[in-house]
Amino acid sequence: MRTVLVTGPGGAGRTTVAAATALAAAREGRRVLLLTADRGPAPEAVLGTALPSPGQAEEGGAALWGPPAEAAPGLHAARIATGEHFQERARDLQDRGASLFDLVGASPLDPEELTELPGAEPLALLTALRAAHEERAWDLLVADLPPLHTTVRLLGLPEQLRRYLRRLLPAERQAARALRPMLAQLAGVPMPAQRLYETAERWEAELAAVQDVLEADGTTVRLVAEPGPLALGELRLARAALALQGCRVDALVANRLLPGTTTGDAPPGDPWLAGLAAEQLAAHKTLHEEFLVDGVTVCELPHLGRGPRGPRDLAELAVRARSTTIGVAAAGGNGSAHGVGVIPGGGLTDELDGWQGTGGAAGERTVEDRLATDGVLLWRLPLPGAARDEIDLLRRGDELIVGVGPFRRVLPLPSALRRCTVSGAGLRDGALCVRFTPDPGLWPRPS
Repeated sequence: MRTVLVTGPGGAGRTTVAAATALAAAREGRRVLLLTADRGPAPEAVLGTALPSPGQAEEGGAALWGPPAEAAPGLHAARIATGEHFQERARDLQDRGASLFDLVGASPLDPEELTELPGAEPLALLTALRAAHEERAWDLLVADLPPLHTTVRLLGLPEQLRRYLRRLLPAERQAARALRPMLAQLAGVPMPAQRLYETAERWEAELAAVQDVLEADGTTVRLVAEPGPLALGELRLARAALALQGCRVDALVANRLLPGTTTGDAPPGDPWLAGLAAEQLAAHKTLHEEFLVDGVTVCELPHLGRGPRGPRDLAELAVRARSTTIGVAAAGGNGSAHGVGVIPGGGLTDELDGWQGTGGAAGERTVEDRLATDGVLLWRLPLPGAARDEIDLLRRGDELIVGVGPFRRVLPLPSALRRCTVSGAGLRDGALCVRFTPDPGLWPRPS
């Protein structure tokens, strides 16, 4: 099952690109599910189809979205039941922790009090992705995700929560379960119910399943941006943060391109439009240079002169789309571009043969042995788009905490590096190279 996670800066047209991707794939004969957590009118306006209201979420996540609406032959779309998912989880937690609440004298909340809290949407969205994979009813899952920086944090959430659970409930303490009945008798008060601990284990299993979906070979991130000065900095930072999370970017969709942006020819007789097109052109060339050098497809979608509404407009975008493989800037403004964008053959519905290498993929973390020449081991962490002043490093025991701007990830050190000390780091060719020097007290000595 192929999964495409569509995100980009706010207002860049994420929903339009997600819908165009899904429609193009459906026209190729695939069974496609488009999921969105957007509660506004945009998804329905773009698809030209009303999305049923989500029903009550059930145990196991079987009803995390309303009945999918058929937007086109082969294409079904649904809105994720964020509020219902929160209420179901809150009720489950109350039921499993009833004895604990009794112990501290707390009163459980009534069903009508369970109002959705901030932060409920990410968990519902992640659970919906897992549930869609478990259904095995689709060839392609397209997810219309929140804005770029929110999505970066969302994709790192399962790993972070699992790490917290392991710290709060270490595996070596599981043996203490057998002592709880005895402790309850000695203390004279009931101990927390076994079900409360089972809930933590169930969360761990569910988070692991979600993480498997995000890390699967068939899952990629598709970036959407309207070229401009502000988009450049945001895309660079987010691209480095996605690489830090191990997410693969398969394409950059340059959306709402004005006439003259791809050719460099200013629209005649309209200096106002010519100024906007020139600004887009400068940003567009820079995006080509930075993304195409790493093998990431750059797809161009023109501005239709109106907001896309319904399958007809989405189909027009598919016909007029262009997918560039050689940078426009590098080719003097005449890059190799072909109309595959969102139509059969590649672009927005490409298979897994265009991004699995070191370019389109996030890249592999590798340890290079330079002991013989420089006396160090070099750990290479791909961070395309990162700037030197945005990177932070902190060694904590057998872990390395890497920061890119406001984003962080805790990386476990490979076994060989755990016996070394960090002696330096540098950013080279889109990768963070961390130097490790063997610790004489820990490094094996030759016999």
